[in-house]
Amino acid sequence: MNGFVGHVGVLLGLLGALAGMACIATGLRQAKPELVRRGITVSYLLLGGAALATVAMEHALITHDFSLAYVAENNARETPLFFSITGMWSALQGSILLWGLVLSGYLALVGWRYRARAADPVVAWALLVGLGVAVFFFALMLGPADPFAATVGAIPADGAGPNALLQDNVLVAVHPVFLYLGFVGFTIPFAFAISTLITGRVGEGWLVETRRFAVFSFAFLTLGIMLGSWWSYQVLGWGGFWGWDPVENAAILPWITATAYLHSVMVQERRGLLRVWNLSLLISTFALTILATFLTRSGLVNSVHSFSNSGVGPALLALFGVVVFGSVFLIGWRGDQLRSAGGIDAAVSREGAFLVNNFLFGAFAVVVLAGTVFPLFVEAISGNVVQIGAPYFDSFTVPIGVALLFLMAIAPALPWRKGTPEVLGRRLVVPAWAGVATIACCVAAGVRGLTPLVAFGLGAFAASSAIRQLVLAGIAARRRGDPIYRGLLGRANGGMIVHVGIVMIATGLAAAGSYASRDFVTLRPGQSVTVDGHVIRLISVENFSQASRYGEEATLQIDGHGDLQPAIDIFRGGSSQPVGTPAFTSSLIEDVYLAPNALTATRGHELATLQVVVQPLVAWLWIGGAVVAGGAVLAAMPGRRRRRPTDPSTVSYPELVDELVEQGAGR
Repeated sequence: MNGFVGHVGVLLGLLGALAGMACIATGLRQAKPELVRRGITVSYLLLGGAALATVAMEHALITHDFSLAYVAENNARETPLFFSITGMWSALQGSILLWGLVLSGYLALVGWRYRARAADPVVAWALLVGLGVAVFFFALMLGPADPFAATVGAIPADGAGPNALLQDNVLVAVHPVFLYLGFVGFTIPFAFAISTLITGRVGEGWLVETRRFAVFSFAFLTLGIMLGSWWSYQVLGWGGFWGWDPVENAAILPWITATAYLHSVMVQERRGLLRVWNLSLLISTFALTILATFLTRSGLVNSVHSFSNSGVGPALLALFGVVVFGSVFLIGWRGDQLRSAGGIDAAVSREGAFLVNNFLFGAFAVVVLAGTVFPLFVEAISGNVVQIGAPYFDSFTVPIGVALLFLMAIAPALPWRKGTPEVLGRRLVVPAWAGVATIACCVAAGVRGLTPLVAFGLGAFAASSAIRQLVLAGIAARRRGDPIYRGLLGRANGGMIVHVGIVMIATGLAAAGSYASRDFVTLRPGQSVTVDGHVIRLISVENFSQASRYGEEATLQIDGHGDLQPAIDIFRGGSSQPVGTPAFTSSLIEDVYLAPNALTATRGHELATLQVVVQPLVAWLWIGGAVVAGGAVLAAMPGRRRRRPTDPSTVSYPELVDELVEQGAGR
């Protein structure tokens, strides 16, 4: 029954998308707005079908319906309810179903949001493109990625169970969902971009229609990536959070281009410049989400994050090709209309900084993309297996990251059109001294190393510059009679909060990457060892048995406090492969991380061999990720509408007049 209901839901969603496309296309061709509106209504069947299929899959997982091959391969009777529910996106076919559900929700939201403007060709074409993408993914679910395929042969009494790494942490419930909300969300700005190219309406109005979709998708993607790093840190037992894994790279690529787009689009809205840049960045972001999906689900890359080999790879690669080549054709076709009437007036200006920002993010994306796909090309051509690791990525991305930190510091202080050294110097004198003071304090405290010191100094420089802008925004809000929190709303001010979050992440990366210490220790109960100034004492090693797992567990104390219990688990109802579960203590200063290598609980022979990792400022990575996402949400909220510039006579600090004017009129 679950299989039948699931297939009905997928088929209903596919038919709804096709019917919606047919109605909208006919309405556009015959200039009949009522047909376009009918197409939007019919397309709601897409969401209904996706919801029905999702309910059927979850019911099958919860009731352990092993007549479905997906359930038999990814669920077991001993699997806890929580991880049975999350099992829907724990493997290939279920993840495609989640993609279809999220995309259906976004398209229904667009249809509802613009229901009164359905006759507008830009809206109609955007929905047509979005529904076309939905047709592709729902067709996959009726073909090579069928989540409701029946089990071949006899129905097993029990299933194989989910991957042990996917039932060891609650983050498996949120990391993939946020990641998909980010990935799939960029379909909407992409659809509007293609729509404007098709209709020839390449002015600035469409940016307003898609900006919030892009900003919220960016926020979701940021949270998804950071939660994935946190999950890796808590579960995989290597003490790290980012290893330049191919699938990690595939996830961060669209984040890079989306970040560049959200900066660059302000120039187009303000000055009408960089139109081709913005279209290219937006299309690249969507194309890279498809590439990431291809790499994750094709089986071409060997990664803890990837799914097994399947037949969806060629279809995803074909979609990627259609998106790239079709978009290039449309941009070339509308090339004359995309030319800007003017240009950047001066290199030392806000526009000039955003252009440099585009080049840096573009270089960042090229470095990561090349390091990710080059081994695949080598293997496909010669059969040789080539691995590109952290040294390659670090050697290129660290200098780019340092340059971006410097740009983050000076760009907010630059005026539009043209700046002068005097204005720039006056605005940056306090942030610059903050950076210098930070470096001096670090050196006095014994911190050494050129790269981390530069990162800390530039981080303080950039954070002080952003905070200065927020203070000015608060002053401007107060002088308008608004609450001070109004100074946190709007694209510019929310963007400054994002900058503060990025500085936190950069600082955490620099500290953890430069000053981490790692050591292997072997202890018997009662023995202690000192690692990087921390006294680690083993209390006991014992066997344990729970409903869903069993194994050995060590109990340790760090500096005489707390009971940390790293363990080696074997999950029931799945593979019998042991899985190490680390334990750690975390503070704003540093983390002490214990990863079990071998545990012996035999009475009289208790022994624990562990890797001990001490890393400073790791917690700032997770805090910074939350601040970035929160800042993005604030940036999506409407700020104060433009008012007349602040009266200079009411300002008691004459040197702030020009910036208060900009704060008052630059929303």
